[in-house]
Amino acid sequence: MAEDRVLRVRALLDAVRAEGRAALTAPEGKVIADAYAIAVPGEELARDVDEAVAYAARFGGPVVMKIVSPDILHKTDAGGVVVGVEGAADVRAAFHRIVENAKAYDPRARIEGVQVQELLPRGQEVIVGAVTDPTFGKVVAFGLGGVLVEVLKDVTFRLAPVSADEALSMLDSIRAAEILRGVRGAPPVDRWAIAEQIRRVSELVADFPEIAEVDLNPVIATPEGAVAADIRVILAESLPKERRKYGREEILTSMRRLMQPSSVAVIGASNEHGKIGNSVMRNLVDGGFAGEIHPVNPKSDDILGRKAYKSVTDVPGEVDVAVFAIPAKFVASALEEVGRKGVPNAVLIPSGFAETGEQALQDEIVAIAERHGIRLLGPNIYGYYSTWQDLCATFCTPYDVKGGVALTSQSGGIGMAILGFARTTKTGVSAIVGLGNKSDLDEDDLLTWFGEDPRTECIAMHLEDLKDGRAFVEAARATVPKKPVVVLKAGRTAAGAKAAGSHTGALAGDDAVYEDILKQAGVIRAPGLRDMLEYARGLPVLPTPRGDNVVIITGAGGSGVLLSDAVMDNGLTLMEIPPDLDASFRAFIPPFGAAGNPVDITGGEPPSTYEATIRLGLEDPRIHALVLGYWHTIVTPPMVFAELTARVVAEFRERGVEKPVVASLAGDVEVEEACQYLYERGVVAYPYTTETPVAVLGAKYRWARAAGLLGGGS
Repeated sequence: MAEDRVLRVRALLDAVRAEGRAALTAPEGKVIADAYAIAVPGEELARDVDEAVAYAARFGGPVVMKIVSPDILHKTDAGGVVVGVEGAADVRAAFHRIVENAKAYDPRARIEGVQVQELLPRGQEVIVGAVTDPTFGKVVAFGLGGVLVEVLKDVTFRLAPVSADEALSMLDSIRAAEILRGVRGAPPVDRWAIAEQIRRVSELVADFPEIAEVDLNPVIATPEGAVAADIRVILAESLPKERRKYGREEILTSMRRLMQPSSVAVIGASNEHGKIGNSVMRNLVDGGFAGEIHPVNPKSDDILGRKAYKSVTDVPGEVDVAVFAIPAKFVASALEEVGRKGVPNAVLIPSGFAETGEQALQDEIVAIAERHGIRLLGPNIYGYYSTWQDLCATFCTPYDVKGGVALTSQSGGIGMAILGFARTTKTGVSAIVGLGNKSDLDEDDLLTWFGEDPRTECIAMHLEDLKDGRAFVEAARATVPKKPVVVLKAGRTAAGAKAAGSHTGALAGDDAVYEDILKQAGVIRAPGLRDMLEYARGLPVLPTPRGDNVVIITGAGGSGVLLSDAVMDNGLTLMEIPPDLDASFRAFIPPFGAAGNPVDITGGEPPSTYEATIRLGLEDPRIHALVLGYWHTIVTPPMVFAELTARVVAEFRERGVEKPVVASLAGDVEVEEACQYLYERGVVAYPYTTETPVAVLGAKYRWARAAGLLGGGS
């Protein structure tokens, strides 16, 4: 049966293509709807007014009449739609009016007739559609529909095809989800029927890559079902070029030699200070890389005390990585030599390729690399750091603080911001990698590697685009259950999918598709650069929460209110304190303090009150995370608060009680030292802000949900 429907639709699409058309007519859309069991009302194509009268009489009630023309895409704009027509006289009048309006709208339009369609009952109007996104390919959409769909823009997206469960999840992902459940006495709609329309549309576009867009708008959803009042199908002008694919083991094999090399050659190594080739050599040598370092320069015999070679082909033994520090115009010929040598990885620092309009030059090096089986990192990058290998293959400042955070950036400037942040905050990193033009290696290759790397606990990526969104999602889904992935996607306001001939196409622009599909992949999206870096720094520090109950303990009422706002803003749940726990907290705070949540112990309390309430928060198994708000007083100085908090948290961790604890410290400059002390001891603490510590906690919760550690999905 599935094969039969594919053959029917294939024959139809081929016929449309043969006529040189991209848009299908309504009757052609009906053929596709019937093939994929997409529910649509009864309808007939009337080629003259008498047929229209006969068909309307057969339906036995009010009908909708629409112009059918392969040249008129937007029927309403052309005055080609009349709703609620009943009786022979009205049908005749509507037929003539529709045809006249269409001819006035486009005198050259071919008119095949008028569609006579059953009038659907009143219900909730929604839109179901699909579009070809330039990054993610076929994407299915759902949202509130009708004439206001592009105004409301309350739409959610998923990769197509979707499962039945994924389709149902889309109904809860729009802002107005409650409307579908019934509000103000209205009955709930048939959610399963809507989900089935979504699933079937997603199957259709997955089966036929040449379908660029599908619109079911509006779909009339009622308690009894969901029927598409209109179906619009648009074909693509051409299919995108297939990207070369690498298997998981291929990626891991080449990435292992890139990130854990035994031998590195520097193409363009130099003794001259100020040259990139000199900076790369110095960083490799001074950084203590234990492997072999081979300078390559046809004009030198010795560079930094190491034998230099005229060509990489002269280097004895195997070479894992060739780092290029030569002008762009010389890269192609040198890359040929790297290929003949059998080097598996080339790190291309030079600029002067696609980013400056030299696409042909970049295409040439990609072709050379594919011919020889070389993976390319770059071009137009600062290089990369693999700290656990003491490898600093870059012309920028060295960094050697080893840790569990892997950081990548598409931009050199952002890469150096990452470096400065890591140094200032003493963040240990496993790697910092520049991606630049991403002529070959990109985020999904790095995700695949870092997902398996035992030294990496958290991955943070700055990106401006994704070459292959589906490959990224696949790599993210494999990685997220093991460790968090944080993404800063730049260009939130740039147009995504090109505006096209459907509502879905118009809605899929800007950042909407990225937002939903990154969330679908379980990725934590950071709103800004500092947020990305703070998430990456804090997530490995915090234990994974085991439940949703968050309790705020604060010494300042004002901080408590702001912390409560931050908890809600980050999708966290303030615990409703049960009476027995409320009584336990009240036993430690003064009469003018406030239990409940936040627990306000007031600012004049001694260290013992902070300690007693924090202990209670850690002891009670119903509490899953603590947010501490500290207010600087002489009674409890900042370092006293920091030391007692760190001591109590460490004591409970030794007993096997690990809960995430974050803190906001308000006060004089001493709170900065106190925050650093707390952070180094597993409490994510920040001075002068209530938002940041809770945002980091929120990121930890988002990862825990995506990884299936809390339940409730992502």
